[in-house]
Amino acid sequence: MSNQEFLQEIKVNGKAYSFYNIKLLIDRGVNMARLPFSVRVLVENILRNMNGTTVTEKDLEQISGWKPWYIEPVEIPFHPARVLMQDFTGVPAVVDLAAMRDAIKAQGGDPKKINPLIPVDLVVDHSVQVDHYGTAQALEQNVTKEYQRNSERYAFLKWAQKNFDNFKAVPPTPASAIR
Repeated sequence: MSNQEFLQEIKVNGKAYSFYNIKLLIDRGVNMARLPFSVRVLVENILRNMNGTTVTEKDLEQISGWKPWYIEPVEIPFHPARVLMQDFTGVPAVVDLAAMRDAIKAQGGDPKKINPLIPVDLVVDHSVQVDHYGTAQALEQNVTKEYQRNSERYAFLKWAQKNFDNFKAVPPTPASAIR
């Protein structure tokens, strides 16, 4: 079985989109209606990534034959399309990537080879405080104070965004929101 058998196209507003139709598994005896939604997401992920080596037809059979209980653990290969991180855990992860770059460089390697493999969006929401309120300028004043308090963190994230492929930092307030 090839995952290409499940690849279909849909047009929305004149634009074509490709998707893997998990409903085609019904023709192969899979009772999709009994699978929890979260398992259907895993079925689609396995179908999308099935390549015969790291994700196989056996993996697809195991997850599409999902049971509420297993005697032995079942490994599920999961390949997310992107990662969404919040700053509390995301900043230390970016620090680890930067440290790995330093280690590779110290050994004579190319530090630019150290990058997230898939897109990562780090959403900064850690410490927006309210120092000013009740005026039209309150938002701008609070954001300015936020950047002053955490200038090193924001400088580091700006560096990371410029230097890592597949990495984007989302600030607590977009600059366009400040007038």
